[in-house]
Amino acid sequence: MSKCFFVSDIHFGLQPVKEENRKLERFEQLSGMIDQEGGRLYLVGDILDYWMEFRHLIPKYFDGFLSLLRNLARRGVDVHYFAGNHDFYLGDFFRQQLGVQTYYGMHELDIDGKRFVVTHGDGLDKSDIGYRLFVKLVRNRYNLSLLSALQPDLAIAIMRRFSRMSRKHGAQDERAESGFLLQYAEALAGEKYFDYFVCGHSHVQEQQTLSDSRTQYINLGTWINGRYPYGVFHDGVFSLQELGDGRIDSGDGNKP
Repeated sequence: MSKCFFVSDIHFGLQPVKEENRKLERFEQLSGMIDQEGGRLYLVGDILDYWMEFRHLIPKYFDGFLSLLRNLARRGVDVHYFAGNHDFYLGDFFRQQLGVQTYYGMHELDIDGKRFVVTHGDGLDKSDIGYRLFVKLVRNRYNLSLLSALQPDLAIAIMRRFSRMSRKHGAQDERAESGFLLQYAEALAGEKYFDYFVCGHSHVQEQQTLSDSRTQYINLGTWINGRYPYGVFHDGVFSLQELGDGRIDSGDGNKP
């Protein structure tokens, strides 16, 4: 079976130019590995820190990333993109122009005989009314059409403001956020059968076996702190690895 690669929370467009270039170099390295292996790529949300889809232009900040993504798809790599709370509305561009499959919310997938639950991790707390209203605002096609009709620099500035709003709303202890995701996975495993719960969002990288001694919880971590983690599923085993520094987890279900 071909390898499946997972990555989340790169947040292209967030940091100073030096850090952005470093992240792009690492993503190019990852793309080369995927292309060589002939595998699949799962982008698990917040790959972009914001996204504004215009009819006739593309924000220059993302040109390098989009070129790498296009090349992967053209070479026959299946690319799956799960929207997060920052790249909240992917529109038609990714599907029609890049050949990338896009998703919103939580999805169940069969991958090489294993059952995966994949979600960025935002919006799982149904009691968070503020966030649910925010999502309705930024994923409303009418609102987005109004934005796209504005002068591009102004529209992008508004979208970056939305991104800051989302970051401010989610600003809390990362371990607490990660704890919520782990508890959610535990509760879900009590309701249905699956092998892996894969998410991001909290920026806390983690892999552990749930209390049923079978299901694994995996948080892919983030690229904004000078590390470049990713996940690999191959021959029935999921392992967390890191670009540049080699393997950081054996995939045995223990915390890294």
